[in-house]
Amino acid sequence: MDPENAVGMMQRRPGSGGGTGKVVGAIPRRRVLFLCTHNSARSQMAEGWLRHVGGDRFEVHSAGTEATTVRPLATRAMVEVGVDISRQESKTLECYLGQPWDYVITVCDQANEACPFFPGAARRLHWSFPDPSRAQGTEGQQLEVYRQVRDAICAQIDRFVRPLSTELP
Repeated sequence: MDPENAVGMMQRRPGSGGGTGKVVGAIPRRRVLFLCTHNSARSQMAEGWLRHVGGDRFEVHSAGTEATTVRPLATRAMVEVGVDISRQESKTLECYLGQPWDYVITVCDQANEACPFFPGAARRLHWSFPDPSRAQGTEGQQLEVYRQVRDAICAQIDRFVRPLSTELP
């Protein structure tokens, strides 16, 4: 998928409405759920970055098809860009089933295949990022892979947020 066109490739579920988010003042908060296999790196970094750049405009969560732990190298990579995800926890997607979501975004191919449809999602997106936990080499070499994936996730989220910012009052 071409990340430049990711927003244009959004799918709206028939009969679903947007605006499921809570309201902060007069501005509705968009609810976003990031999904990955283990909810240990990519989805955690995405959750942290969207919270950082989206502020009060978004209610952000992440989950996995199974829960593990947040990877320390993901936490280190995010701290380098000023985002602390050390208090985030790995959760399973069952925690969020049946809740209304403006966007459900898979960030790994396995989760995309496992969850082609997510109940309650007004829009379902897929952004494919490589799994940094598969990196080989020294800790420094592995951290560099986490940085590359972090940078790709941050850039994609920045592109995602930009047009949404003009939609909100």
